[in-house]
Amino acid sequence: MTRRNFIFSLLYLKVFLSSFFFSKNARASGPVDVKDIRQWSSKGYTRVAVDLSAPVEFSSKRISNPDRLYFDLKNTKISKEINTTLPVGDGILKTVRAGQFNQDTVRVVLDLEEIKDFKVFMLEDPARLIIDVYGHKKKNNTKDIVPALTTIVLDPGHGGRDPGAVGPNGLYEKDVVLDIALKLKKALSENQAFKVFMTRERDIFIPLEERTAFANSKNADLFISIHANASPNRSARGIETYLLNWTNDEESIRVSARENAISIKKMKAQMNKFKSEVSVILGDLMRDNKRDESIKLANYIQNSIISGLGENYSEVRNHGVKNALFYVLFGAKMPSVLAEVSFISNPVEEKLLSKEDYKTHIAKAMADGVNTYAAAMPSVQKVAGLKKSAGAER
Repeated sequence: MTRRNFIFSLLYLKVFLSSFFFSKNARASGPVDVKDIRQWSSKGYTRVAVDLSAPVEFSSKRISNPDRLYFDLKNTKISKEINTTLPVGDGILKTVRAGQFNQDTVRVVLDLEEIKDFKVFMLEDPARLIIDVYGHKKKNNTKDIVPALTTIVLDPGHGGRDPGAVGPNGLYEKDVVLDIALKLKKALSENQAFKVFMTRERDIFIPLEERTAFANSKNADLFISIHANASPNRSARGIETYLLNWTNDEESIRVSARENAISIKKMKAQMNKFKSEVSVILGDLMRDNKRDESIKLANYIQNSIISGLGENYSEVRNHGVKNALFYVLFGAKMPSVLAEVSFISNPVEEKLLSKEDYKTHIAKAMADGVNTYAAAMPSVQKVAGLKKSAGAER
C-alpha cells in the first residue's frame, strides 16, 4: 500500500470507527471506569488501548511545546489500581499518561517524539479506546529486487476464554481454527520467500484490536483471519470468505454479528444509524489499492479451498466471497480477509472438522490460494526504503 492510500485509510478510520462503534444513546448513566491502559510498539507503529467499563464520548487534540496528543474521555473516572504513567521511548512516543482532568473527565496524554499521523476509534464488547500512532519509516540506501509479498500474519479466531462457536457434539471453534492455522503456517513456510507469523499459537484469549495491531507491527503484506461458521439452521454448510465492506445481506450481517460478539439487532442498528457515513467511507476505500487486493486475495483463497476440497470430499458448497463489517479487519494496513472454513454447527461438517485429513486439506488449499495470489504480483524494487514496481520510472 502506498503512503497516500494509507493516509486515506487513516482519515476514514478517524471519521468512521469513532462513530460506528459508539452510540450516544448507549452512553452509561453513571461515571465510566478507566480500567487499564495498554501499549504495543514496533518499528514505525505504536498502539495504545484504554480499557473502559462502557463506551464514552471523547475528543482529541494535538498541541505543541512540548509536542503531545491528548484525549478527553467524557463522563469517566480513573481507577486507583491502574498504572497512570507508561514509559515508551520507542522513537514515536515518549510516555503515555492518564489522570483525572476534572470531576467527570479523564485525560489521556501521549508525549510525542516524532509522528506522521494518528487514528483513534472506540470499540465495544468490551469497551476500549484505540489509539494508533504512526511514525516515519527510516530510509536506507540499499537497492534490491524483492518479492512484493513477503510477510503474512495468520489469525486463528477466538481462543482462551472465548471458545467461539461450539458444535452439536462439543467441538470448539477455537481449537479447530488454531489447528488449521498451524497447518497453514507450515504449508506457507515451504515458500522460502514468506515469513509467516500467527496472532496466537496456543489456546489464549487475544482482544480483536491486538490482532490487527500485531499484523501492523510486523509490517505484514497479508492478514488472514480463520474461523468456522455457525448457524441456527443445523443443515447450513459450506465455505465462504469475507472482506471488509458494507452489506445488506442478512446472512453476512448474522455472521459478522456473531464474530463481533454482539447481537444481530445491535449490529443492524449501528449499520442503519451510520449508513450515510459508511457510504462515504467506502467510496474513499474504492480508491485504496488495499480493498482491490483484498478482493483478489479473497477470491484466490475461496476458489482454492473449493477446488482442493472438491477433489476429496463430496457436497462441498461454495458460498463465494462476501462483504461484512468485521471488527478484526478494522485498522489492518494490508490486504485482509476472513475465511469461514466450514459450518461447525452442522453435524456432518463438525465431524469433518474433527479429522486431521480434512483440516490438512483446508490448510493446503488456502496455502495454494496464497501462493497463486503471490505469484500474480510483480516483484518490486526496494529503493531508499520504498517499494516500487521493478522497472518502473522513478
